[in-house]
Amino acid sequence: MKNKGFVLSLSLLLAATILLPSCSTSTSIPTSTPLPISSSVPAPTTKVTSTSVPTTTSTTSVTGNWWDKLGKPQYGGTITIRTSRDITVFDPYAQPGVSALMQAWMEELHGDDWTLDPALYGYKTDWRPSDYVVGWVAKSWEFADPSTYVVHLRQGISWQNIYPANGREFTADDVVYHYNRNFGLGSGMTPSTYNMSSAMYQNMTSVTATDKYTVVFKWKISNPELIVENMQALGGAGNLENSDAVKIWGDLNDWHHAIGTGPFILQDFVSSSSATLIKNPNYWGHDERYPQNQLPYLDGIKILIIPNDATALAALRTGKIDVIAPTSFANAQLMQKTNPEILQLTVPATNTITIDPRNDVAPFKDIRVRQAMQEAIDLPTIASSVYGGNAPPHPSALTGEALKGYGWPYDQWPQDLKDQYAYNPTAAKKLLADAGYPTGFKTDIVVDNSGDMDVIQVVKSYFAQVGIDMEIRPMDPVSWVAFVRTTKKYDQLANQATNGNLGLIYEPSRQLQRLTLGYATNWLMVNDSVMNADFAKYVAATSIDDVKQALQDANKRAAQQFFSISLLAPNNYYLYQPWLKGYNGQSQSLQGTNFPLLIGFYGARFWIDQKIKK
Repeated sequence: MKNKGFVLSLSLLLAATILLPSCSTSTSIPTSTPLPISSSVPAPTTKVTSTSVPTTTSTTSVTGNWWDKLGKPQYGGTITIRTSRDITVFDPYAQPGVSALMQAWMEELHGDDWTLDPALYGYKTDWRPSDYVVGWVAKSWEFADPSTYVVHLRQGISWQNIYPANGREFTADDVVYHYNRNFGLGSGMTPSTYNMSSAMYQNMTSVTATDKYTVVFKWKISNPELIVENMQALGGAGNLENSDAVKIWGDLNDWHHAIGTGPFILQDFVSSSSATLIKNPNYWGHDERYPQNQLPYLDGIKILIIPNDATALAALRTGKIDVIAPTSFANAQLMQKTNPEILQLTVPATNTITIDPRNDVAPFKDIRVRQAMQEAIDLPTIASSVYGGNAPPHPSALTGEALKGYGWPYDQWPQDLKDQYAYNPTAAKKLLADAGYPTGFKTDIVVDNSGDMDVIQVVKSYFAQVGIDMEIRPMDPVSWVAFVRTTKKYDQLANQATNGNLGLIYEPSRQLQRLTLGYATNWLMVNDSVMNADFAKYVAATSIDDVKQALQDANKRAAQQFFSISLLAPNNYYLYQPWLKGYNGQSQSLQGTNFPLLIGFYGARFWIDQKIKK
């Protein structure tokens, strides 16, 4: 790969942040193209024209590849996964941040490198640094100039052979339609409120098809890193819908109208119960490790909606589901004792659990109150007693410490700031008195009940010791998102364990939006001139040093202002059946905060060892 200039240097640094060496198997962009970013794994050499899938894989021997030890993939069988939340979104125009399923049949421009050895990079976090991003429906891409991103599509991709697309070819016009529809770029379309407020797409000015397989994205910023972050980010904004279906039905909110280019077709859906996906027999994709093998290997995927963890764990023990991810250390320990055959993975948390105050209302708009709440909590004791030592015993700033060289890790904090985060109920009481609350105050916290309720009870007891009487108000995940994130109706405290506001390990721009005025993910309602300026500096960055400095400045400000109350970042544990092959805990493959964003990509490539499952 012949990456150059700003973006290459940045992506190499990002790769180093996760302590993994750079590696790539992709082909090169022609050297005559300005500012090349990446290229993709080669497209299959044989175009998919058959409507049937072979019943066995090729017997051609492949030697010298790291994946040889996994055995040959097998066709057939169904995997069953669990989600704790009802599936409510089938259209990328809606609110994919709630609980969306369209990733199983809709595809994105960019994806993961299935040929990359997980020992070098295992895709364990939601952020994919540019060096580890390859093409999905895109074949290659480059920057024509710092504000023009050019994507070349693979040829031979077709929509699923169902009405109204009826198997027609996927082209650049489909990509243009998606971005016009979702972001209001031309064609007189109204942009999706959710997509526009949760990303930097308002800086995109136009999307045009220069030929049948080339799409040109124009931006009003000249920050290639920020453009790449948005173009290559996972999520609903990237899922490419079928324009024929939208034009007929107006939207795709009815699951019966599900259609895409992906490897699975939605056969059935029962709200609060299950979803059934079957293989797309005409899928264009082939296995990058075994290019002669048409995907998917699985006959289908079953999704069971199981809100209760104990019920889900029982289903895993009896083989009724194939994976639970994530789960707690205690659950992993118990499973090891009762069912040692169940395989386990330990994965770092993607965020720190936080207590999130509304920064624009009393008493939380007073920094002394927020600092008092932080000093009331004994983090080292929680780390040992609640998490059994399986969590770093210190607070977090905005950026997770896995991103070495970015953010502001705890060991770099000055001692006086560390002291302000240390457990000190006496100092907490004085801060409350100075803020006008000598006897404390009453409050409530809206909690996503699919998260860690135990630690919230512990926090409640710590708060009580300094006079803060906190009522716990549990909500199911969908209601929590609507109440807190969408409508901002909560007026006190909030908590969603899987979506805390500190210790984040994904794109820096998305991290900064958590604390920047005007973004949907800023449910803390922070309106801080310094944070807003730091985000503006990040957007205007033209060098690696500028990017790093803006993010570090924002981390310092976040830590010093106690915008969010830091708890801890306990490790996640993934449990799965021994017959599930190809799975090594890849983030967003079979698990995700709202729903696996790459369930189609990875679900097509995973397979079942039928001998083990007997």
